[in-house]
Amino acid sequence: MMSAQLPDDPQWKRAHTLLSTTNTSADLAIIGVPAHQGSISPTKADQTPDAIRSAIARYSTFSTSDNLDLAANPISDLGNVQSPDGTDGIARVHNAVKGLLKKHKLLIALGGDNSITYSVASGLWPDLSNVGLITFDAHHDLRDGHSNGSPVWELIQAGLPGKNIVQIGIADFANSAQYSARAKENGITVIPRCDLRTRSISDVVKQALDIAGAGGREIYVDLDVDVCDRSVVPACPAAMPGGISADELRQAAFFLAADKRVRAIDITEIDASIDTDDQRTVRLAALLVLEAAAGLASR
Repeated sequence: MMSAQLPDDPQWKRAHTLLSTTNTSADLAIIGVPAHQGSISPTKADQTPDAIRSAIARYSTFSTSDNLDLAANPISDLGNVQSPDGTDGIARVHNAVKGLLKKHKLLIALGGDNSITYSVASGLWPDLSNVGLITFDAHHDLRDGHSNGSPVWELIQAGLPGKNIVQIGIADFANSAQYSARAKENGITVIPRCDLRTRSISDVVKQALDIAGAGGREIYVDLDVDVCDRSVVPACPAAMPGGISADELRQAAFFLAADKRVRAIDITEIDASIDTDDQRTVRLAALLVLEAAAGLASR
């Protein structure tokens, strides 16, 4: 809902007006998955989906660079999955997302911690053998068990082929040698942070799409916002100095959503309760939703 402090100009349409709880069949849908209890570090990421919705009101529906107005492109807001943590929570997520790809061209899951990458993807595709995965993340997320550090390993164990996984932005001193070896052993393509210093995001995304989408397979995308530099995402507890820029992640969201093989995207690892007063992290997440919406509209 738009804040009373924001000006009302009928010729400057605010992006929150795109969200609809009654239109349940728009090309783009969002669903909140406020998981937080299994996070390795304590977090209140359960507050984030609604914070992102509120932040969307701060932006317009028009993309200047693409000469694209989203005003005629509603977004189905499917609400939040209640209590999505733990074994029972995963089952609730599965029930909530089941069949959504038949109704929508693209689903955006608003986290919540990174554990939702497993629960959402495995709910959308009971058979993961013909699915690809792209992550923008400082971390491999190949830990054992079920937490925000394990979703990629859980998806591999559930049948998603490692050769169709691309991890972009993996950071130095954010992972162990053991999990790096696990990535290699499972055929994961790793594009580390250092590569992004000399390559464009468009080039990297193209490579990732070719690998993850090989053979025409559908693709799930995990945008773990802690891939960004800590200065621009202070509400991401695991973000490091030296991560990618907010603009690079925004570009990625657009390019990824513009590809018809990308069917679902999640936005994770933001703890809205510790954001700065200017809400820079949550506002970036809101822009990721809009960039993805513009990418989808450009297909």
